[in-house]
Amino acid sequence: MNLEELAQKCGEWLRGSGPESDIVISSRIRLARNFADFPFIRKCSEQDRAAVEGQLRAAIEGEKSWDNLTYIDVAQLPEVDQQFLVERQLISREHADASGARAVAIDPDEQFSLMINEEDHLRIQVMKSGLDLPAAWKQVDQIDDMLEKSITFAFHSSLGYLTACPTNVGTGMRVSVMLHLPALVITRQIDKVLRSLQKISLAVRGLYGEGSQAMGDFYQISNQITLGRSEDELITQINEVIPVMIDYERKARQFLVNESHEDLHDRVSRAYGILCTAKTISSEETMHLLSSLRMGINLGLIDNLEIPVINKLFIHTQPAHLQKLRGMLLDTADRNAERAHYLQQHLQKRDGDEDPVENN
Repeated sequence: MNLEELAQKCGEWLRGSGPESDIVISSRIRLARNFADFPFIRKCSEQDRAAVEGQLRAAIEGEKSWDNLTYIDVAQLPEVDQQFLVERQLISREHADASGARAVAIDPDEQFSLMINEEDHLRIQVMKSGLDLPAAWKQVDQIDDMLEKSITFAFHSSLGYLTACPTNVGTGMRVSVMLHLPALVITRQIDKVLRSLQKISLAVRGLYGEGSQAMGDFYQISNQITLGRSEDELITQINEVIPVMIDYERKARQFLVNESHEDLHDRVSRAYGILCTAKTISSEETMHLLSSLRMGINLGLIDNLEIPVINKLFIHTQPAHLQKLRGMLLDTADRNAERAHYLQQHLQKRDGDEDPVENN
């Protein structure tokens, strides 16, 4: 499978089929691991990086159950392809922007990826649709065990797994859940909610993780510290907080339906109208309008549109995806025009269809 084929697909985590998927986009668990007999990445020579990449590639390709994985040499990719993988949530921005030997292995359903020579020698990532951390943990633990058959990871009897960043020392685990919280943003409760999360040592980030903004009202909630806590404790902490967040968002949505129904309907209708008729539109505006549209579908204000379609549009209208789908590099103006055309293709009603926006 090459990147052109990948661009035509929609990852498993975007299908909107998991638990609580009206609000929870995805559940992700990452494990950071390092070779015991190589310096950490920041101290690695070019030869060390190449040796780590070579040994991990051999371990991955030697696992018979992974015959269908796609192995990609990230260092050899043009910038647009690296950005494509970032938009797809298969590698991090740091991985794309790094130098030297680095790679990623991806399974066909995009449920897991193995990042080689990111901040650590290896990052194992598993993503599931909706709120499904137990399934994500089961799979990432199995992958970790498979790799440890042939690789000795850096481990301290008292501290646990040793990582480049001190906040990952211990389990090396980062548990993240991506939430769509438009009603909390509209009702101006979001800042209060996010401050309460920070008080209990949870990190809040945007769509693309550390350093990114909360475009499209997407927020990633994750643990900040792993040292001194077991994997089960970290998962339990997130699993206890997320249902509270879901409840807050649902109550905010119900408030909008009960107290501001006309304004809410207008917001959703305007979003749909602009997305269907604009001749040029930026990525930021698209994310904002799709957010309103997604909420409208979940509240029953829109017919004939489904959540998986909107989830797909959030990703496929990003700059690198548009260029991969078009098969050519585009400047900003051309991307904005291509984005508008792509949205119209996927959102406009077909002849004979009723208007998808309900009049109730």
